[in-house]
Amino acid sequence: MKYLLVILITLCFQFSNAQPDSLFIKEKKVKYVGPQWKQENKGTVDINQVSFTNWNSGGSTSISGLLGLVSSLNYTDKFFNWKNNVNIRYGINKQEARETRKTDDLFEVNSNLGYNPNDGISNWFYSARLNFRTQLTNGFNYPNKKDPISRLLAPGYLFFGGGMEYGKNIDKLSFYFSPITLKATFVLDEDLANAGSFGVTPAVLDSEGNIIVPGDKVRKEVGVLVTNSYEMEIIENINVKNQVSLYSDYVNNFGNVDLDWRIDFDFKVNSFVRATLGSHIRYDDDVKTQVPTEIEGEFDEAGAKVQWKQFLGVGFAVDF
Repeated sequence: MKYLLVILITLCFQFSNAQPDSLFIKEKKVKYVGPQWKQENKGTVDINQVSFTNWNSGGSTSISGLLGLVSSLNYTDKFFNWKNNVNIRYGINKQEARETRKTDDLFEVNSNLGYNPNDGISNWFYSARLNFRTQLTNGFNYPNKKDPISRLLAPGYLFFGGGMEYGKNIDKLSFYFSPITLKATFVLDEDLANAGSFGVTPAVLDSEGNIIVPGDKVRKEVGVLVTNSYEMEIIENINVKNQVSLYSDYVNNFGNVDLDWRIDFDFKVNSFVRATLGSHIRYDDDVKTQVPTEIEGEFDEAGAKVQWKQFLGVGFAVDF
């Protein structure tokens, strides 16, 4: 609940600092310029490196890289606003005397369709949203690289629902509320599904550990989804983007909120070189942690915990 309180305070701060005219319905009619398709592509490369030679304080030479690609195709006309994008990220890290490790892995597809029956007079839209995300390669609990804890489509997450959105024709600001959103969790790996990973129903075993009923590979939920995104320029060449998503399932533990909260700072050096600083917090009650037991190699299930990732990078960005 304390994370939810912080998010609500953040949202209040954003609205309190927005321009007054941008937070209410504008009576001024927007000039119609005809249907428009717009495509944008952006590729990024971030590199971090540290090297030591006879360094008396000690240290470990390392290098890490992160590749990113964002491709968007958007459509606007007199009544409709349709935004589509694909986001791919993959990062690795290599330290001396240690295996190469994955630091980031994302494949995400978004499609948002908005309909404004008031011919652009209102900033409120009827909206439908689809979000799908998974990863590309196996994930491990390092240094163990024999037993993957995640794979392609294990997990995979699909959100699909409809509701109301405010701000689609106000650049940089969006608030979306969906009273009915389907969430499907895919675990298309047999071993992970049988273990009940990521909230799916685990396999039923007999007294000797043989599988009687295989574990489910899909978990379905129906709940309420609230999202907010806000982007602003703090000072010249420094931008911040805040994205918050809150989801609660009606059937299983209603009131228990799944959180996805990301804040990214973008520091622009010139047209190609930039630095990024970001924080990503997640909480999903279906993703349980494990603690070791007194028996080597065996673990007990523990409760869900807040996941946090912080990143800093310097690199290049190219629009094409």
